[in-house]
Amino acid sequence: MTAEPAHADEESGRAALGRALRYLRERSGKSLGQLAGETRYDKSYLYRLEAGQRLSKLAVMEDLDRYYESGDLLVRLWKVARREVFKDRYKEFMRLEPTARIMHVFTLGIPGLLQTEDVARELLSGAQETAVDAELVEEQVVARLGRQQLLRRTPAPSVRVIIDEYALRRPVPEAKAWREQLTHLLDTAELPSIVLQVLPFAEGAHHLMDGSLTLLWQEDGTSIAYTEGNGCAEPIEDPAAVTRYRLSYDRLRDRALPPPESIGFIRGVLEEHRS
Repeated sequence: MTAEPAHADEESGRAALGRALRYLRERSGKSLGQLAGETRYDKSYLYRLEAGQRLSKLAVMEDLDRYYESGDLLVRLWKVARREVFKDRYKEFMRLEPTARIMHVFTLGIPGLLQTEDVARELLSGAQETAVDAELVEEQVVARLGRQQLLRRTPAPSVRVIIDEYALRRPVPEAKAWREQLTHLLDTAELPSIVLQVLPFAEGAHHLMDGSLTLLWQEDGTSIAYTEGNGCAEPIEDPAAVTRYRLSYDRLRDRALPPPESIGFIRGVLEEHRS
């Protein structure tokens, strides 16, 4: 048996990752109990990873890659496995997002790329009722946070995000978590590759009020538009349609506050929540 990423093409990504974890542990001559004793991870948690019952956070795979001296094998398999957490309609978008050189995003809420862990968990747990639901929520949180790695890759993509003021006026119940979210927006806006703008209520109704829009450009110049709204999501590859969505985004950008004023606006909202 060899633990190669190519196996992910022959079985589910999570199963391939679990099989690689088990193979590396057995090759090292460790039992689950010994591995748990030499790492900071619980034995039952490690078992569930090997059985393909759980998807870990990226940091766990980085730790275990170092432990087994396996290069980035587990990290690469994890990146395949995390895509399975997303529904089928997201898969094409998820395939293209990590390699995009330019990203333009508009959302009515805090976009997943800029959410903190606590806020992501709160937003994803609305329908949570059972232990199985809770498990699914945790996997979705892991997948969402994993997407954020692309903001710090080298070279980093050029990202412009327009957030409707609505997103800033709908806090999660936990006040501390919301203050941390607003602070995270400000910290992220300091990255040289990211431009953040706010579309204020004062601009009135606009043509993207029923959902979100993401535009992606690849290194080779190809582009895609991705829309979400009313429970539907659609990747759009027709060049003429993508151009129309780009012009639509540009019109919205013209109505948004300039970046410095947007940062000041978010700081003002943060101060309101601190007082």
